[in-house]
Amino acid sequence: MSFPVRVCALIGRFADPRVAESAALLLPHLAERGIEVLVSDPLPPAAATGPFSRVEESTIGERADLVIVIGGDGTLLLAARLVARHGVPLLGINRGRLGFLTDVMPQDVLACVDAALQGSSELDRRPLLEARLLGRAPPQSSLALNDVVLQKLATGRMIDFETWIDGRYVNTHAGDGIVVASATGSTAYALSCGGPIVEPNLDVVVLAPISPHTLSDRPIVVSARSQIEIRLIDRTDARGQVVCDGTVLGELGVGDRVTVARTEESVTLLHPTGYDYFRLLRSKLHWGRGSLDHSR
Repeated sequence: MSFPVRVCALIGRFADPRVAESAALLLPHLAERGIEVLVSDPLPPAAATGPFSRVEESTIGERADLVIVIGGDGTLLLAARLVARHGVPLLGINRGRLGFLTDVMPQDVLACVDAALQGSSELDRRPLLEARLLGRAPPQSSLALNDVVLQKLATGRMIDFETWIDGRYVNTHAGDGIVVASATGSTAYALSCGGPIVEPNLDVVVLAPISPHTLSDRPIVVSARSQIEIRLIDRTDARGQVVCDGTVLGELGVGDRVTVARTEESVTLLHPTGYDYFRLLRSKLHWGRGSLDHSR
C-alpha cells in the first residue's frame, strides 16, 4: 500500500440507497483529509456531498492508492479484478447481505477508513486463481479471487466432463458442472455444493461438483500448487460455460478444456484491528447461539 494515501477510489452500486448513504458520509470525510476521490459510476445528487472525479473503471488500479468497496462480496470481487495486477488494497464496507469479504459495518466506517489511511488496518493477502480456456484460438484467461465455475448452458441437460490434476486422471463427472474454489471462495458457491469451509490462509483448492448425478461424486481438497484441468467429453450438443467470480470467461464445447492454477498475484484485504475469521463465521452463519460466552 502506498503511503501517504493521496488518491482513494470508491466502488459501489450507488443507485442503492444504502450504498449512496455510505458514499455521502465518506466524501466530505476524505476531502477534509486532502484525499482525491475517484468514482467510476454516477453518484446520485444526494450522495455527491464532496469533491470527486469520474474516471474509467479500467484506470482505477493504476491511479488509486486505496480502494473502498461499498456493497456486498460481489462488488468486492469486481474491485479485486480491477486492482489484481496493481497491488492496491481493498477495504470492504458491508452494505450487502452476508459479507464474508466486506466486513466493515456501516457504523464503523469512518474509524476504519481513518485506520486504513494511517496504515493501522490488518493486512490480509489472498492468492488468486487463473483460469485459461483452451482448445480455440486465441486462448482466453481470467483471474478469480473466489472461484472458477464450469456450468452447463442448456437448462435441464447434464454435461459430462473429466477432471485431471497435475496430468493425472481423477474422475469422470455427470451433472450441472463443478466449482474450483480458492480457500477464500470456500464460503461462496462451493459451500452451497457441499464443500468444506476452509481457513483462508491454507494453501488449498476445493473441487465441488454441482448437482452430481452420482451420489459418490463428492467435493475434494487438493494442494493450491496443483494444475487442475477440466475436459468436456462427448455428449450430444453438450455445451458448458466457464465463469470466473461471476463473470463469464467463455463457452466450452466437446474437446475444449479449461485449466485452473494459482498465480503469483494476490489481492490485499484490509480488516479492522482485532479481525477474527472464526468470529466472522459465527456472526454470518449464526453459530454458537445459546452457548457460553467464549469471546475472551
